[in-house]
Amino acid sequence: MNVYETDEEKVEAIKGWWKENGLSVAGGLAIGLAAVFGWRAWVDHQEGQAQQASAAFEQLVATVETGNADAARTQARLLLEKHGDSAYGALTQLMLAKVEIAAQQPQAARQALEQAMAKAPEPGLAKVAALRLARLLMAQGEREAALALIAREDQGGPFAADFAALRGDLALASGRVAEARADYERAIAQGAANTALLRLKLENLPPAG
Repeated sequence: MNVYETDEEKVEAIKGWWKENGLSVAGGLAIGLAAVFGWRAWVDHQEGQAQQASAAFEQLVATVETGNADAARTQARLLLEKHGDSAYGALTQLMLAKVEIAAQQPQAARQALEQAMAKAPEPGLAKVAALRLARLLMAQGEREAALALIAREDQGGPFAADFAALRGDLALASGRVAEARADYERAIAQGAANTALLRLKLENLPPAG
């Protein structure tokens, strides 16, 4: 049995329902549309920011290659001010560290690498910064600090071979030949990318005592 017997009754019922509920329905529709368009605007804004950051980073890389440290520092500072919270923030710090190392400013390079580790949006990028910082510490004679950093950051995974190779360099620099040999062999076994270089280092090690 139909609740409404005639089309006219149906129309009148719809009118009555709309009178009671139309405002809330319209409001909900407006909110829904606003959410959709707001989300689209936010996505467009994010995409625009990413494109700007990418272009600015490419320009920074080009400037770094020219060796113009002052210009690179200026571009890096501006990029960090605008896009420091994005992935390009950590990448910029890595480039800035390269500039400072070339300019023989190890303390500034160290600060940049520490910032890259802190700001890295994903673990892999932080590991790259940690490896570079450990090499910088080793170059500055801070071997114990470099080893402590490696111990903290080496958690296995795709960077384990790189950390093992660096441990070998640190052991060799401290005269611990047996440890260096073991670390180089471990790095090769773990699939280090620079296997040929590591084998050369092994061949040049003093004979085991």
